[in-house]
Amino acid sequence: MFIDHATISVKGGNGGSGCVSFRREKHVPKGGPNGGDGGKGGDVVIQAASQLSTLLDFRYRPNFKAARATHGKGSDKHGKGGKDLIVKVPLGTSIKENGKIISDLVEEGQSIIVAKGGRGGRGNARFVTSTTQAPRDWEPGEFGEEKTLELELKLIADVGLVGLPNAGKSTLISKFSEARPKIADYPFTTLKPNLGIVRYRDIGTFVMADIPGIIEGAHFGKGLGLEFLRHIERNKLLLILVDCTSENLNEELSVLLGELKQYNPNLLKRPRFILLTKIDLCPDEDFTEFEQAIGMPVLKISSVTGTGLSELKDMIWEELQRMESNPRPSDARSADLSG
Repeated sequence: MFIDHATISVKGGNGGSGCVSFRREKHVPKGGPNGGDGGKGGDVVIQAASQLSTLLDFRYRPNFKAARATHGKGSDKHGKGGKDLIVKVPLGTSIKENGKIISDLVEEGQSIIVAKGGRGGRGNARFVTSTTQAPRDWEPGEFGEEKTLELELKLIADVGLVGLPNAGKSTLISKFSEARPKIADYPFTTLKPNLGIVRYRDIGTFVMADIPGIIEGAHFGKGLGLEFLRHIERNKLLLILVDCTSENLNEELSVLLGELKQYNPNLLKRPRFILLTKIDLCPDEDFTEFEQAIGMPVLKISSVTGTGLSELKDMIWEELQRMESNPRPSDARSADLSG
């Protein structure tokens, strides 16, 4: 089951208390203070791990508490610090507190302390002064931090498929990779994002994400739009799929680009290809007017017959290589389909 939202409670370990103790040695009946300090409580650390792909586990275990420290002892022995608790999450997880993002974990091993352990209290040996040689003062350990956090997963992929429901996204990713999403001839067949590893010849691989269908009003949350749109944010290259059998191609494309813009204007700065899908159902159609209207060429594909798929894979690979070798902080140009 793919889960991309979770709310968790985290608590740092409590610090140990300081100790009140005095030396008791032979021939020294009234020795000085030797009470040790308490140890520091353990921290709760959230760490990104590539072997995870969902936040499902957090639905069943929402509470995380680091180990408490031990108290100080006599003979100036300090308490042992509590062990940190490492909580692993998938790459691409955002951590929010009170609705504000406090960290974005996108790289393997990247981590953040989300709840610090309490400081240990001082023992009476720390309270000696010139006027107080036998203090009985001590400090209790501090409580660890306690927070409620929201985890939000945004899939990390090289290529994201964007289109209205039933535009052919699931069929395309199933042809390109080993991903096997549910495919049927009705809207909203795909209710969760799917990731597929696409092998390019014997050279390498790239990751493709099948984003569930976007509808008009998605940026307001209509049709689970917000649940879907956020997964596009971490995609390097967007494939905009438009069904060639649509009654109004321009309007369909306008809706898709409009929803991306309303959700996050920066998404329109990503390199993108415009694909006309199911071209086997439109064998005699002339799409010159559509290309002229949008000001760029389109690639015509059919996942059923394989038309254009090899060319598309070449174009994706070449564009990803260009982006890797020549990264641009703000790449506003759309990938040129003319090669």
